[in-house]
Amino acid sequence: MTTIQDFLQGDKFALLAGVELLEVRNGYAKACMEIKPLHLNGGGVCQGGAIFTLADLAFAAATNSHARLTLSITSSIHFFQSESKGILYAEAREIFSHKRLSNCEVHITNASGTLIATFCGTGYRKDTELPFAPVE
Repeated sequence: MTTIQDFLQGDKFALLAGVELLEVRNGYAKACMEIKPLHLNGGGVCQGGAIFTLADLAFAAATNSHARLTLSITSSIHFFQSESKGILYAEAREIFSHKRLSNCEVHITNASGTLIATFCGTGYRKDTELPFAPVE
């Protein structure tokens, strides 16, 4: 049987960026990414797009945990601190879940738990059922 983790292996960009899905529960997900030289911008810190990709995969896992295809329709990210090494974590929590709309907040932290950024996304739920059982 297919799982949500199998389904999200289809996100090749996140995989190539080194994002790893650690945990998925109903309306919740946690992912991580080790900062490597390929993630650094000209200033020598982790590029905002890499952090966004980490947060976006956690968002996708949390919002698709209900086994209905949910696609982002809006998202924003706020950066508070830069990082140039170590592992970043993204914890996504659905704060609103409805038949058609989902809103999700994602906190991105470093290994010490320091808040690096916050991401907020709204997803649109389509009628398309996904090939796995809803995550409990």
